[in-house]
Amino acid sequence: MAILVTGCAPSQALTEPDTALPAHYPAGDFAATASTDTGLPAWQAMVQDRTLQQLLEQASTHNHDLRLALLRAQEARAAYGIQRADRLPSIGLGSSHARARVPGDLNASRQSVVGSDHEVFVGFNSWELDLWGRVRQLSQAALQQYLASEVGAQAARQALLAQVARTYLALREADDRLALTRSTVQSRAETLRIFTRRHEVGATSKYALTQVQSLHHQALAIAVQLEQERAQLAHALHLLTGADVAQLPPLERDAQIFAPVPVGLPSSLLTARPDIIAAEHQLQASRAQVGAARAAFFPRIALTGSWGSGSAELSGLFESGSQAWTFMPSIALPIFDGGRRQANLDVAAVRQNAAVVAYERTIQTAFREVADALAMRQGMAEQVDIQQSNLQSLQERARLAQLRYDNGASPYLDVLDAQRELLSAAQQLVQARYALQSAHVSLYTALGGGTSLGTAAPAASATTPTPHS
Repeated sequence: MAILVTGCAPSQALTEPDTALPAHYPAGDFAATASTDTGLPAWQAMVQDRTLQQLLEQASTHNHDLRLALLRAQEARAAYGIQRADRLPSIGLGSSHARARVPGDLNASRQSVVGSDHEVFVGFNSWELDLWGRVRQLSQAALQQYLASEVGAQAARQALLAQVARTYLALREADDRLALTRSTVQSRAETLRIFTRRHEVGATSKYALTQVQSLHHQALAIAVQLEQERAQLAHALHLLTGADVAQLPPLERDAQIFAPVPVGLPSSLLTARPDIIAAEHQLQASRAQVGAARAAFFPRIALTGSWGSGSAELSGLFESGSQAWTFMPSIALPIFDGGRRQANLDVAAVRQNAAVVAYERTIQTAFREVADALAMRQGMAEQVDIQQSNLQSLQERARLAQLRYDNGASPYLDVLDAQRELLSAAQQLVQARYALQSAHVSLYTALGGGTSLGTAAPAASATTPTPHS
């Protein structure tokens, strides 16, 4: 029968993933050849700002989304333990005691009989002999799903750290832009005071005064907008980390919060990304599910047995000659199930092919994210240089416009336009500098993120289980 079933067991056409990666990244210095042993520095080495380091450490233990991801990994570990237990017999100790009266018309003596039955036994119930590997494949699938959940928790931690870093950079950007705007408000308030006094003594026109008032109101509006934006960013960072970020320590001028990512990293480094590793484990789990579905076409052999002692009297339960045992092997092979097993195999095969596609998509997405981050880093570095030169030009233009106005060579409208563009250029330079820092974070995260800061929460402290052979 086994040979017959083996010949009739269906096979499914399964695809294999294409894991080929381009040898180099499509951007400047990252196209350099490097050893495949080159790895990313840890977060501690990349983050140069002590305040951000503390926020990252606090987020690793406080954030609720991360704690949920760690608990899901624990759940998958427990599910693997349940599935792994099916590979071993379940042995238990039990006893049964019964006393019954049989009427006389139901026995040969025609008299009622009162009897007792006492048993104590140890045995196992319906232990499947895994000759075809069905239970082993199910256990392997549960193990791979657990490992995928564990790596998924690492990916969640990396994503959290990156989100904290980006939010912190945005908060620092808002602080710098707000300080710049407040300084502008003060200088324009002084200009408004001077023009108001000139208008009172008839030294300047009402039209010029309204122009100065408009310039002052513009700076006030920008300050209010930035204060609102800053408050929202502080609330978001507090939710991520649980820390009070209402006031941040001042930064040194042109301080680097996040160090640039080293150049010369190979594209093969992407295979260490947590999301790619998780997708690979999911692929292995789907393969094991296909193996279990195929094994379901073979006979299932189960053993049930017990050994113990039995007696009609409780006092004679452990006397000589009271030994009792049972042994009941069973073989089951469904002949007709309406196509259920074939449908299960088809579903498992489709899911494996889908896992292959998801794995390939994950790798391609990772490569694209790195390429995008490289392009963003290169573009933002150029924008910082351009904005710096533009700011210097506008500063000189504003100085000359003020000088020409003071000498009566041009109307105050020229000064007004120059100061408006100067404030806008200063704001854009601050934004470009922090966007470049954020590009470093994006590139570092896209490459895999290195080692997480801080200690893992208790839910992640469990070690990876060793699968049974």
